[in-house]
Parts: sequence; structure tokens; C-alpha cells
Amino acid sequence: MKKKTVVIGASAKSDRYSNRAVRMLKKNAHETIALGFESADIDSIPIETDWKKFEDVDTVTLYLNPQRQKEYYDYILSLKPKRIIFNPGTENPELEQLAKANNIEPLEASTLVLLSTGQY
Repeated sequence: MKKKTVVIGASAKSDRYSNRAVRMLKKNAHETIALGFESADIDSIPIETDWKKFEDVDTVTLYLNPQRQKEYYDYILSLKPKRIIFNPGTENPELEQLAKANNIEPLEASTLVLLSTGQY
């Protein structure tokens, strides 16, 4: 099943995990929205800098450290995803509790590992 995924903290730098995740999501035919801080493209997927509201989001995958996440709590929760993936280095007990309180599954995992092992 293909899952609409919002990648928060997407980077145009090809060595970044967020960049690899966008490319791997696309390769696996998941509808992918890349949100970042600098306009660019990753394999023809634009990095959006105007973070608008998206509908029917299955997964939000985070590539922002916990300190930077705080200002985006309301935005992330407003997307009403089924789950939020906290990639290594993004673990955030406060946001995980907010997610649970909003019936969103918090998952501490690696998007790249989940995709490569067929568990996404």
C-alpha cells in the first residue's frame, strides 16, 4: 500500500539522510512531499518552503532535531498523519506524547531501514 508521506527537514544535499529518504520513497512509489528551508529539487520532487496544509497524509517523517521541532508542533499535528517517524537524532518525548494525545502513532525508527526491509 502506497503511503502519502511528508518529509520534514528535507535537504538538497545528496549525502543527507532526508535526501536519501525522499529518493527512496519516490523509488518505492509513495507520494512524497518534501518540506525544507531552501528551495531545490530532489529527483524532480520540489522541496517546498511554503509549508501549506496537506490532506490525507499517512506518514510524517522527521529530519529536524528536537529543538527545531518545537515551533512546528502545531503544523505537524494539523496534518493529522496516522504516524510520525522519529528518525535517529529526532527522538522527542514531548512531541511523541502530543502525537499520542492526538491519536497519532509515534514511531522511533529509520525511514530508510523501514523502506529497505519492506516494513514501511
